[in-house]
Amino acid sequence: MIFCMDARTRRRPHIVTSTLRARGTITIPQDVRDALDLAEGDQLVVTVEEDRIVLTPTSLIPDDQAWFWTPEWQEKEREVDEARARGERGRMFESGDEFLAFLDSGTSAEQ
Repeated sequence: MIFCMDARTRRRPHIVTSTLRARGTITIPQDVRDALDLAEGDQLVVTVEEDRIVLTPTSLIPDDQAWFWTPEWQEKEREVDEARARGERGRMFESGDEFLAFLDSGTSAEQ
């Protein structure tokens, strides 16, 4: 008797394994890294829960503050630092209300 089975059919869920290597290193499979947007140098929190190792991606910068570290924002920070080094002070406001009125007017800071 000959049995023929479609190679694409799986009898159990796809299981991904990784081997523990010297110095305790493992490789996280590429499809898992892609799914979690992980890259070299990313930080992972390592915990043990019910005899399981749990790796949780984390960041030293809270997600609600990540905007500050974007390349665009950092470029503007450098521009401000350079302007201050040249002695430029920018426009000064006497109160928060004056500042908010300025923002509402849509006037540029150079004026």
